Amino acid sequence: MEEILNGAPTEEELAEQARIRREKLQKLIEEGNNPFVKVNYAVTCGSAEVKDKFAEYEGKEVSLAGRLMSRRIMGKASFSHISDRDGLIQIYVRRDDVGEDNYAAFKKDYDLGDVVGIKGWVFKTQTGEISVHCTHIEMLTKCLRPLPEKQHGLTNADIRYRQRDLDLIVNPEVKKAFVTRSLIFREIRAFLDARGFLEVDTPVLTTLEIGAAARPFKTRHNALDIDMYLRIETELYLKRLIVGGLERVYEVGRIFRNEGMDAFHNPEFTTVELYQAYCDYFSLMDLVEEMYKTIALNVCGTTDITYQGTALRLGEPWQRMTMKEAVKKYCGADYDEWKTDADARACAEKLGAPVKEGDAATKGHVLIALFDEFCEDKLIQPTFIYDYPVENSPLAKRKEDDPAFTQRFEYFICAHEFGNAFSELNDPIDQKQRFVKQVEEKKAQEPGCNAQVDEDFITALEYGLPPTGGLGFGVDRLVMLLTDSPTIRDVLLFPTMKPKK
Repeated sequence: MEEILNGAPTEEELAEQARIRREKLQKLIEEGNNPFVKVNYAVTCGSAEVKDKFAEYEGKEVSLAGRLMSRRIMGKASFSHISDRDGLIQIYVRRDDVGEDNYAAFKKDYDLGDVVGIKGWVFKTQTGEISVHCTHIEMLTKCLRPLPEKQHGLTNADIRYRQRDLDLIVNPEVKKAFVTRSLIFREIRAFLDARGFLEVDTPVLTTLEIGAAARPFKTRHNALDIDMYLRIETELYLKRLIVGGLERVYEVGRIFRNEGMDAFHNPEFTTVELYQAYCDYFSLMDLVEEMYKTIALNVCGTTDITYQGTALRLGEPWQRMTMKEAVKKYCGADYDEWKTDADARACAEKLGAPVKEGDAATKGHVLIALFDEFCEDKLIQPTFIYDYPVENSPLAKRKEDDPAFTQRFEYFICAHEFGNAFSELNDPIDQKQRFVKQVEEKKAQEPGCNAQVDEDFITALEYGLPPTGGLGFGVDRLVMLLTDSPTIRDVLLFPTMKPKK
């Protein structure tokens, strides 16, 4: 509990408070009132229901349970607040109603943080606060550690992420964010289910490391005596289901990538991937627009939202530009004027945009580098960037009229990529060639890696993948957007943390 906030109780003071609470617990046990043996408590309603339907509940008896969050002891009567899943509600505890012994115990043995059960009738105080006049109160669980003082709160980010349970207790806005997260998942499923998509599950553990750029986590299966890998995507299995005739599938899946961490990246995160037969990437653009508009409206009540001070209009038609158009607009470089790869590299050098492929960089590599360097940070309002070079799109179908480019788009909001989609490559011969090249490049960059071509996926393609559109997007980033959260750690209940020494 160290470093809760400057000005908060010292470690010694917290230790003393914890000692006193344990003494109270021992006293309760000796008196035959062990609070840890309770197994149930009949709750008839929640705090929000009492407040929202006060006209129905006024004067009626209710039974609630929650955590004791405040107390004002006033001789023979006290006002307190308890917190349940819905929020806070005031309770009025009077000696003459709960009994002299119970009231004495409430004053001496109860502490902030204790979980209590109460019964009483609903009323409104002279100040207009909806409250419960208690006729019965009992301790259901003893809190053995003092909560952070209300004055100081719990603001230390490291402690908040490591002790999310405590964070949820003392910071109501945190609980609200995770309730919203749950609503977003519900809306995603409702949107896709209503359009005939089937939710499926595919393996998290895979037997091979594919050639994709993302680095996997490696583990060992003892019974089979083989190395296995936590999945970095759900794509290949889902497309095999399209081959099998399911036609519209999606998965809300946990993904694992052994890579860096920042405000928009966590090694463990959640994506939605969906695949629809007889659909191309332009149809998926329409689906994305409609889905984001629907989710925002149902969760936030509006399609006009604010993210970190920037007003966003999710309900208006999203801007659409090819990657070539974006690069020409934001840095003046014209892909169509490059006659050779050398021309492209010279343009990048003139603009001061390094290309990681060096002398081996193609026109496509340079276009990607210029987009990353000059364009992405300009894409504030929702924008589709489409027609990506084949160099960085190994699973997307080529454009028939310009095979140097693929039928792929990504969409950007507030200068961040939120999703990725293709008209899926369904030519098994072309796919095998791209996979082989991808594996060769990965082994050149990471000597000793075990990257392999997924032959099972190629075999599936040889049976015939219908023309298919595929979309993947990070749910955590969508939650960040709709809860106005600056970092992905704020929308993951338990973000990845380095263990304390």
